[in-house]
Formats: sequence, C-alpha cells, structure tokens
Amino acid sequence: MTGADERNDVLIVGINYPPERTGIGPYTGALARALAARGRAIRVITAQPHYPEWEIYEGYKRWKSDEDDAGVAVHRVLHYVPRRPQGLPRLLSEITLGARSAFARWGRTDVVLLVSPALFSSAIARLRARLTHRDAELAVWIQDLYGRGQQETSGGGTVAKILHAVEGNLLRGTDRVIVIHDRFKRAVVDDYGVDPAKVSVVRNWTHLRPHAPIDRAAARRERGWRDETVILHAGNMGVKQGLEHVVIAARRAEERGENLRFVMLGDGGERARLEQAAEGLGNLDFLAPLDDDAFRGALAAADILLVHEAPGVSEMAVPSKLTSYFDAGRPVLAATDPAGVTADEVRAAEAGIVVPSGDPDALVDGALELASDASRADALGANGRAYREAVLAEDAAIDAFAAVLKLDETVGVG
Repeated sequence: MTGADERNDVLIVGINYPPERTGIGPYTGALARALAARGRAIRVITAQPHYPEWEIYEGYKRWKSDEDDAGVAVHRVLHYVPRRPQGLPRLLSEITLGARSAFARWGRTDVVLLVSPALFSSAIARLRARLTHRDAELAVWIQDLYGRGQQETSGGGTVAKILHAVEGNLLRGTDRVIVIHDRFKRAVVDDYGVDPAKVSVVRNWTHLRPHAPIDRAAARRERGWRDETVILHAGNMGVKQGLEHVVIAARRAEERGENLRFVMLGDGGERARLEQAAEGLGNLDFLAPLDDDAFRGALAAADILLVHEAPGVSEMAVPSKLTSYFDAGRPVLAATDPAGVTADEVRAAEAGIVVPSGDPDALVDGALELASDASRADALGANGRAYREAVLAEDAAIDAFAAVLKLDETVGVG
C-alpha cells in the first residue's frame, strides 16, 4: 500500500469502484487497473461498495479499509448510504463521502482525478486538492451532468440553480475537464462557461473482456427463453430510467396478445416499487445482478436490448449500458428523447431504433418492428459491435487519458 510519504502518479477520488458491476464503478476500476498495468502508481479513494442496491455489500461495512486491486492501492471509507437516494438523503450521502475522502490519507501525487458523480463529494475533494496539492494537475471526469439532470427530471427552481452553481464552480476550478461525449463538451462550455481549451472528450468503453462467440440458443435455453421475443433492460433501476413505463408497456403487450417478454436485469432504488406495480403480469421478469460471464450471456440471449429514459431526460448522461449492449451484437431499442444524446448515440452506431419515451404503445410497436425482421435485427446488432470496436475501444480510451492527464510528461509533485 502507498504510504503517506510515498508518491502516486495518479490519485483517483470517486464514489464508485468494483466490485460494483454497473454504472461508473467498472469504468473507474478499468482505468485505474490499466494505468497501473502501464507501470503507474495509482491510488483510489472510494466508498464501500453499495451500488446499485444502495446497500453496502456484505463484508464491506467497515469504517475504512485498504486493499490491493491488480496493483491499485484502494482505500475505502464508510459514508452514509440512503435506501432511497433522492433529495436531502442523497445530499447528506455525498457530503459525508466528501468529508471522509477529504480527511483520508492522500500522499503526494502528480495528478488528482475527481470522478463526478458524486458532485458534492467531488466539490469537497477539490477544496482539499487546492489546499494541500497545489502543484498537482487537478482533473474532473464527468459521467453525468447534475444540473442538467435536475432540470430534466424535476424541473427548474432553487435546487437546479444550486446544483448548476456548484457544478459550474467545480468544472471551472479544475485544470482539466474530461467528458464522455461531444454533446457534454458543448454543454460544459456553453452552459457552465468552461474554457473549451481545457475540455477533452474521452469516450466510455465496454468493461467486458474479449470473449469467444456465445451460443445464443444454449443461452436462451439456460434462461427458459424459447419461442418469444425477449426485450432485456440491464442496469440500474432508478428515477431517471423511468421504468414504470416499461411495466405499462408489458401490460399493454399482454392485453394485445403480443408474444413479447420484458426482462429487467439488475437492481436499484426503484426496483421494489416496480415489482409491486408488475404484480400479476406474466410477461415481465426481474433478474438479480449477474457476474460478467452470466451478464454477457444474458445480453447475447436477448432478442432486443432496451435502454429506457424517463420523459424529459435528454442531455444529462450517456447510459453506460450502451457500451455493453453494442458489444453484445444485439439490436438496441431506445425509448428516449428523439433529439437527445442517447438517441444520437444509437443512430451514430446504426445499432437500433428510437421511440419516444413515455409512450408504452410506441415501445411495444418498436419491439414488434425489430422482431418482425430478423435479418435487420442481426444487421443492427453487427453495426453496434463494429461501432464498439472502432469508437469505444478501451486501449484508445486509456491512451487518451494518459495524454490528457500528462502522464507522459514531467509534472509537479503535490
């Protein structure tokens, strides 16, 4: 482990890290491990794993702990984890994480990389960096835009203004801003007044390892999926996904006698409510999170991979599930704002079709459209796979991070 007087090439501070399998954690873990494999000294300060269940994993409920993860020195801190991560409980969660991270042992470092979300803990960590590590390069890696998210999911008002102010201060107060999409770059420049010269785009990638072709027929038999069209949604079940509309779509499909099966794979703050709403439906299943191999098999076995966003969500995030969806080689059905960033990504990959979010009948019709033409569905899936290999390759992303963080240059030691 890294001692207080030892030097890190990069210190990463963020809320999510493996063994969390969905969301931001796999990307942070992959970046840290890849940089360590290139001979860099990497230290991570993160929370005890709790996402997407918002419940600390068994065996991890400790005030603090240290571990070695493939050469990465990982320091975990315990913070307040609310069962429903909204409003004041979410704010308290981020503040407690920020305080624990700020008072943790950082050591000397060339680069401090903050991962947002979580916004408020990143803002607190930025203050620590500016006070004690003034010579270190300070960067922030933006996965979601909080201000946009509040505006899109809850409307404007005082909360949106506060989030916008805190986020803008964080972005303008760092040396480098790394975003995951070109539209994010436009947003941070236009909406937050960030100098475009210090904003870099580094695309997310699939965290799944290269693998041999999967026997789809065998994978379907393993899950009991036979002569029906399976529409699979994988990942977090939270507010911004708007999955209550998928429950309604399943009900409509059942009423219409359509041979469709909807599957929700994963966990999240809204899962219990969704399961309650789906009681009595024979064409909607819920599956617990899976390990990487089983997850990959489930994606390959599905006929259609569903990304769903709540009505109004347009610019706040690029769903991390898309990288794994494209890797699976199955067609994507995106229920989202047709003018939003997710729709742009699916169209850029030519990997699926887009229907408006909040319209259950359109969702059912979109699934039937894909199910009616197997050749087209296979072609869309192949397009997604090609896009993942050409645009979303991990090695290219790690190379870009090394360049943005100036790891090939001599930088000051904090």
